[in-house]
Amino acid sequence: MLVQQRVRAVLVRGDPLFFIWREQLAALAARHGIAAVANLREYADAGGLMSYGTSLADAYRQQAIIVGRVLRGQNPADLPVIQSTKFELIINRKTAKALGVKISDNLLSIADEVIE
Repeated sequence: MLVQQRVRAVLVRGDPLFFIWREQLAALAARHGIAAVANLREYADAGGLMSYGTSLADAYRQQAIIVGRVLRGQNPADLPVIQSTKFELIINRKTAKALGVKISDNLLSIADEVIE
């Protein structure tokens, strides 16, 4: 349906179902010339055009700190709610080239990582 409607780009939601299919989604988007953007770096790693969002590795690290505090005897109800503060912009230049998308030098310069 997206191909029939000549969609040029999609924003992939942060959903576990989409996450487990990220390689297939990226391959399908690339096959049909659709730029796929998501909120997790793993999508750009899998071949999506770019991602901007929180770092899963940082979130897991924060969760491990909380678990460590609970295991050392702290009451979970006394622990603060922690939100991710680290955001990453990842650009897949290889995908951009394959799609014929020009990424500005300014955007490339502020990216946390550029996948060649």
